Amino acid sequence: MKILSATRCFFFIFLFFNIALADGASRGSISGLAFGDYYYMFSNHNSEIEDMNGFWFRRIYLTYDQGLAENLSMRVRLEMGHPGDFSTKSAALPFVKDAFLKYRFKQTQFLLGISPSPTFALIEKIWGYRSVEKTPADLYKLSGSRETGLAVKGAVGQNKRFFYHIMLGNGNGQKSETNKYKKGMAAAGINLSENILIEGYADYEQRSTDEKRWTYQGFAGFKSQSVRAGLQYLHQTRQYANQSDVGITLISAFFRANINNHWTTLLRVDKIFDKIPEGPDIDYLPISNQSPATVAIAGVDYLLGSNAHLIPNVEIVMYENDEINTDVMGRLTFYFTFK
Repeated sequence: MKILSATRCFFFIFLFFNIALADGASRGSISGLAFGDYYYMFSNHNSEIEDMNGFWFRRIYLTYDQGLAENLSMRVRLEMGHPGDFSTKSAALPFVKDAFLKYRFKQTQFLLGISPSPTFALIEKIWGYRSVEKTPADLYKLSGSRETGLAVKGAVGQNKRFFYHIMLGNGNGQKSETNKYKKGMAAAGINLSENILIEGYADYEQRSTDEKRWTYQGFAGFKSQSVRAGLQYLHQTRQYANQSDVGITLISAFFRANINNHWTTLLRVDKIFDKIPEGPDIDYLPISNQSPATVAIAGVDYLLGSNAHLIPNVEIVMYENDEINTDVMGRLTFYFTFK
């Protein structure tokens, strides 16, 4: 019944998009992307998933954008993907990823609804390989990629040298609110030159009467036509009423370089200094929560066409505790966009 209901929901929304475009093609547009892999788990700390292999779609987007007035627009985006827990069998079911109104006033944007959070929007843009892996705060479940609430973002000064992104949300991502508490997030940065930028970020969230969280993050990035690189520091404190505080600190560095018009190399290393509490629940790459770890990602991107890529890559998780086996997953990632 759940699959049938989700399929009907997807069908009617898709039908609505087509009707909207037919009535006013100049006002709205449909776009999307998809990526997935053939994966092979060469080794893993969990022996039950060692040697598992197969094909899956990790993400499919279907996006509808439409202008409503001179400075007012809207976006609705559906996301779907196969389960990544190595045990669940189900179809790729759609859910609402984005649904917001955007009002633009000069260099400032106001967003109301479900929209990207300030936590790692910039980092993900510079990294540019979400198709290979999430950015650290997202991957290790320290913060979500979306939040429901009100956001203000924009730039200040000539050439938009200073930029910011502030948001007040429920703290439940795309899900509905279940308590009286909220999450505040703020990011601000500066373009030091045409190629170099830095950004600082902080958030505070009271999740319940017994738990509070706050996060601090710094990022420095370099971007040119052929090379991109970034260095990130993040610390999150989780404060509990009846137990000791939990601190999670990590440093991440990435580098990618174009070899020619078709080939790009990419490398990323995440050093996690503490245990990741939600590690076993990470989709597609479950990590042990019994040891700090270093995660290494390496691959090459072959451009098949302007909208299609093949990206052979490998992810390796090395634990400080020698008694925990290293995780090694090889993947052939495919990625394409459409309009």
